[in-house]
Amino acid sequence: MEAIIRKIKPSTSTSLRRFSASPSRSSIMDLKGVYPPIPAPFNEDESLALDKLKSNVSRWISLPLSLRGIVVNGSNGEAPYLTVSERIQMVSTVRECIPRGSGKLIIAGSGCESTRDTIDLSNKMADAGADVLLVLPPSYFKSQMTHEVLIQHFTRVADNVSIPVLMYNVPATTGLDLSADILVQCSQHPNIIGYKESGGDIVKIATVVHRTINNGFTVLAGSSSFFLPSLAVGAQGCVAALANVIGDEVCKVQTLFDNGSHMEAQLLQHRLMGPNASVTSKYGVPGLKLMMDQFGFYGGPCRRPLMSVSESTAKLKNHLLNRGFYKIFHKMQISYVK
Repeated sequence: MEAIIRKIKPSTSTSLRRFSASPSRSSIMDLKGVYPPIPAPFNEDESLALDKLKSNVSRWISLPLSLRGIVVNGSNGEAPYLTVSERIQMVSTVRECIPRGSGKLIIAGSGCESTRDTIDLSNKMADAGADVLLVLPPSYFKSQMTHEVLIQHFTRVADNVSIPVLMYNVPATTGLDLSADILVQCSQHPNIIGYKESGGDIVKIATVVHRTINNGFTVLAGSSSFFLPSLAVGAQGCVAALANVIGDEVCKVQTLFDNGSHMEAQLLQHRLMGPNASVTSKYGVPGLKLMMDQFGFYGGPCRRPLMSVSESTAKLKNHLLNRGFYKIFHKMQISYVK
């Protein structure tokens, strides 16, 4: 790892900010908990509906079982369809709703295809109010993204941004699967504080946890569908699309696990499987937005080429109703309105 870092020549660009390592990163940034990767709300003309974003964030941060923070500009946020200025607006608007010192973190997606652009956007995200950067690997030139190239990319980004980096492994989107060796080597950098695993590889999660146990490196599951298995092998939290709709129930999985109520946690994990599939693999972002509309949040339209789901609303609602979630959230909605 040290040899690889030494090969990288510092850039003279004025947009770069050298990271200053501190003695203990783990004492500075605790990522443990649940984070909804929030959708970008659009008006019917596909412009950002920032008023709706503020309303949604206020709801999320007031849930009885507290979310640890919010992920902005991730896959569920339709980040590839947003301009740079829109991505910055998303972060700055969320920061208006979540004051510093509130105990809630803002994690902002800042990955770009080039290292240079990733650094530039990352520092803009920091200026807009992000606490942590979520950086996926460049993937357009897949065959050139070797072990060494990827390590150099993440290392150079971490060297030149002012806030911590959370690596993002999402092979379904990028077509790249970051290996445990890459993750472990990058974990040695003091400004790379963890990674989000969306591929569902529990063996890899366990391997990375085991090999980085003394590094203060945090692993977050990337879906509520494998949240409990991830906790069982040492993950510290979850970035879960389903937490946008029933955040309390997703948080409860971790609460039950931490309290030693493993059978209850297992039963709840099983109940989450169907609803989670509805907002991820089956209907995706359009399904998530439709479900949000049904449960008192603003989902709204997607930005084209994404289209609204053609399935009936009843089918989506039944995924939650049949598992008792709709009644739970309906009570919360009544309480919130009052």
